[in-house]
Amino acid sequence: MEMLRAEELCFSYPAGEGEARVPVLDHVNLTIEKGSIVAVLGHNGSGKSTLAKQFNAVYLPSGGKMWVEQFDTANEAVLLEIRRRVGMVFQNPDNQIVANVVEEDVAFAPENLGVSTEEIRRRVDDALAAVGMSDFTRHAPHLLSGGQKQRVAIAGVLAMEPECIVLDEATAMLDPRGRRDVLDTVRRLNRDKGMTVVMITHHMDEAELADRVVVLNHGQVYLDGAPKEIFQQVKQLRSIGLTVPETVKLLYDLHQEGMDVLLSAISVEECADAVCRALQACGVEESVSERENERGTNYQS
Repeated sequence: MEMLRAEELCFSYPAGEGEARVPVLDHVNLTIEKGSIVAVLGHNGSGKSTLAKQFNAVYLPSGGKMWVEQFDTANEAVLLEIRRRVGMVFQNPDNQIVANVVEEDVAFAPENLGVSTEEIRRRVDDALAAVGMSDFTRHAPHLLSGGQKQRVAIAGVLAMEPECIVLDEATAMLDPRGRRDVLDTVRRLNRDKGMTVVMITHHMDEAELADRVVVLNHGQVYLDGAPKEIFQQVKQLRSIGLTVPETVKLLYDLHQEGMDVLLSAISVEECADAVCRALQACGVEESVSERENERGTNYQS
């Protein structure tokens, strides 16, 4: 079933007087299925963050259509239904934290949706538990670490009980541990609650975790497929200013040197196994064994 669908979606920011509008999104056609994890990649200016803001009607199309389930985002009458279904977490958690106490911040969105007091209490407790922040209920958000703040921001979105969560470069300002905390939370929500996840990111290791990778270039879909399919296309990605995971880079360099390795081995374990197999096929193991035997013979003599 479809969660999000863009049909010939176009968007341009307002231009100055006498200037022509430059399209940021140029006839994008894209469908995101319910329950999936999709990573959207692209260089700066490719349109990926603009696309993210179309998903819950922060921006409206300049042309074409954006659908959230059966709802047209251009229809003002259904804006609340759209925001109920799609929640967004932005790059800087400080921009989303509005209260002086964690639980009050998480309760802010459902309060504005008119949820009853008893239901808000349940949602706040459930959301904080889901992101592992139950022990910080009465803490001041500004005293938390970056990763903890971002988890509170995610909890605030979860308290709305959306069907889809969009992370717009939500880990960009975090250290490796904070990034790991947020990604673990997102994977758990997808697994346990079936939540659709869209990750706008420039971190290739985050994209590895997705079911599907969509690459944007100049406001258009450039590549679309499973991570293993996309990251094998090293030349195409490099041609638009993107890199590949370190594992794929290693395998690609070895392949360029004539070693028969699979570029689809993107995890560390798969990469190590692929290199070992290639070395064995090249007879490296036999050569090492022969040298060891030779050393033993020389020692005995």
